[in-house]
Amino acid sequence: MPSGDVARLERFYCVVVTTQVIVLNGGSSSGKSGIARCLQALLPDPWLAIGVDTLIDTMPASMQSTEAGIEFAPDGRVSVGPAFGALQAAWREGVAAMVRAGAPVIVDDVFLGGTASQQQWRETLAGLDVLWVGVRCESAVAAGREIARGDRVQGMAASQAELAHQGVVYDLVVDTTHTEALVCARAIAARLG
Repeated sequence: MPSGDVARLERFYCVVVTTQVIVLNGGSSSGKSGIARCLQALLPDPWLAIGVDTLIDTMPASMQSTEAGIEFAPDGRVSVGPAFGALQAAWREGVAAMVRAGAPVIVDDVFLGGTASQQQWRETLAGLDVLWVGVRCESAVAAGREIARGDRVQGMAASQAELAHQGVVYDLVVDTTHTEALVCARAIAARLG
């Protein structure tokens, strides 16, 4: 093999990934969780995937239907109160602590507050190498996925499709409307290297 080819192969296989956190932001049913699973399969090192859905699932039922907690309106709108906000802030700090302890993490979140939500993550992840990824999906396609899932209040996907991205700045944007999660994950993995 010519020496130039060897040098190119060495550069290809010796890429050091410095990114410690991949933040996937997008509306409900946009495909974030599928992309996270694909990234876990593609990336050479083990990455933890942590989603806001898990945070919500760990909360007591009383927090999921009060003004202080999180409320899901019949039309799919989501409102969060101060008690939820406090627990969410603690959750973000916990995620950051895991990363600082050496565990690379893929965060699957919905920035209901747009820019303000991203700023909260930026402050929590200060000093860490973060890749900010927008996961877009046309609202009609996301709404169809929402119906097929059967575990979401109908209307969440449509109401969050644009809301989650308002004012948010990304390093990379992928669109799952017509693109499979694996293809999106490959684009993200390529961006890491």
